[in-house]
Amino acid sequence: MSLAESLQQVDWFPVRLSFEVAIIATAIALVIGVAIAWLLARKNIIGKEGIDALITLPLVLPPTVLGYYLLVLLSQRSPLGRFFDTFGIRLTFTVTAAIIAATIHALPLMVKAVRASFEDIDRTFEHSARLLGSSEWRVFWRITLPLAKRGILAATVLAFARALGDFGVTIMLAGNIPGRTQTAAVAIYDAVQSGRDNYALLLVVIISVLSVLVLYTTNKLSSRRLY
Repeated sequence: MSLAESLQQVDWFPVRLSFEVAIIATAIALVIGVAIAWLLARKNIIGKEGIDALITLPLVLPPTVLGYYLLVLLSQRSPLGRFFDTFGIRLTFTVTAAIIAATIHALPLMVKAVRASFEDIDRTFEHSARLLGSSEWRVFWRITLPLAKRGILAATVLAFARALGDFGVTIMLAGNIPGRTQTAAVAIYDAVQSGRDNYALLLVVIISVLSVLVLYTTNKLSSRRLY
């Protein structure tokens, strides 16, 4: 069978869904992660390191454990699940669940990397801007954020890669529903389990090539913007 014939037999839905979920999850993690990282790096809030540890927890917990916690928290039997259900929003076994799972796993990488970037900034620049009358919001947008952009871009790439490859939490929270919630990682697992090794290998190669191209392009664009 030729490469063209093999590609024609590929169900592209899991690949497309994986990238869509990863992009949305990365965008959410970027906004929330930058805000949390700034608070942890710049504000003396009570329990700061405890908050940092809680955010980092998804990196060290087994995916099935984290997935079980989220399943209990977001299921339709939980208060939070019932609340969203009144608005017609289901948080489990949907694409929304896949996005939540990917975001939860991408957020710790974003927070840790961006916090380190903020803490590496020479705060003299920020103090000087305040002395010249700049508000905290202006200092953040005009001083802090531009100086940390290299670390933020690197964190975004790492978060995207993490969100794209999530498996354990996704299969626990979103399930394995072909044509609905089946991401590429889950589709590969499903193919291996059903003995379709050639199809699994083809999906692995496709995801690997696309991931390398996305990361390479992002790094090239980032380099052009930074120099």
